[in-house]
Amino acid sequence: MAERQLPYRVPAPEPHALLHWPDAFGTRFTVFIDTEEEFDWTKPFSRDARGTNHMRALPAAHAWFTARGVPLTCLIDHPIATCARSVEILRTMLEDGRSAVGTQLHPWVSPPFDEDVSILNSFAANLPHGLEEAKLTLLTTLITDAIGVQPRIYRAGRYGIGPDTPAMLSRLGYRLDSSMRAGYDYSRAGGPDFTRIGNQPFGLMPGLSELPLTTVYTGHARRGGAGLHRWLGTLPRGRGIASRLGLFSRVALTPEDMPLDDVLEAVRVAAGEGVRLLNFSFHSPSLEPGHTPYVRTEADLAAFYRWWEGVLAELDRLKIAPASLDQIIDALDAACGPTATSASAGSAGGL
Repeated sequence: MAERQLPYRVPAPEPHALLHWPDAFGTRFTVFIDTEEEFDWTKPFSRDARGTNHMRALPAAHAWFTARGVPLTCLIDHPIATCARSVEILRTMLEDGRSAVGTQLHPWVSPPFDEDVSILNSFAANLPHGLEEAKLTLLTTLITDAIGVQPRIYRAGRYGIGPDTPAMLSRLGYRLDSSMRAGYDYSRAGGPDFTRIGNQPFGLMPGLSELPLTTVYTGHARRGGAGLHRWLGTLPRGRGIASRLGLFSRVALTPEDMPLDDVLEAVRVAAGEGVRLLNFSFHSPSLEPGHTPYVRTEADLAAFYRWWEGVLAELDRLKIAPASLDQIIDALDAACGPTATSASAGSAGGL
């Protein structure tokens, strides 16, 4: 077991660990939904915030994406997995043969409850090793029993992965982790620092791969990457000014607080620089107004779907096809080893 040191500054993957997509995979995109309880994002974490009413909006969202050929992967946490209505909705979703479920751990609402509720403890990897594993084991078993499928992909709530987490996931039969948000740093709140992580998948241990959430730097100075983003943050309004001047922006692939035009440019940059899988995500409570800061009104919800219409149209124009979880796992199983002179490794890993 690795010694825990906070914050966890995730090291860059070793070159031999980087995975290269098979040529037959092409360039693809995926949509992961952090499928979770409703809570007030402006208030402290609470064990009592376990509402799941927004799940009534998932069937319509699933139908909308399915009509456009896009499978969904729902990463579900304890309040969702213990809600009979939510479980039935998810089981029905899986009948399309392409969508999938995985696991998301929100430790403050996932038993056993042997820790204080706090910002630091909201990152599961900050908990004692045995408690993190106990929560993850219980949740994995619960999802398997409730949904009827073994979850194969994991995302730590608040991206709170730690150095011990991969071994736990491997013991529980997971094949993918998608907890690392390329280029982001949560260390000020006690979370992990991913500024050394790029967009390219890599092996964590035999049979378990990391699939980072995609982050793209755009603008004339985009080669500055995470280091430039950090430096601009030390200047008064530095990041905003750089973005408005078209010099530098950091763009995550999500409809939540990411303008459509910025994401369209990010998609073009990523595709042009060799990123082979674009990993999109959003939170399930955004499917119904009033639960997240991003979708407060019906007008916001309409804008949410217009955002997706624009993104899907651009992906189609660029001939970037959707990928299911099964297709991603199969492709990574067939992934070729790294080559020292691979151009795609240099570009895809550094966005």
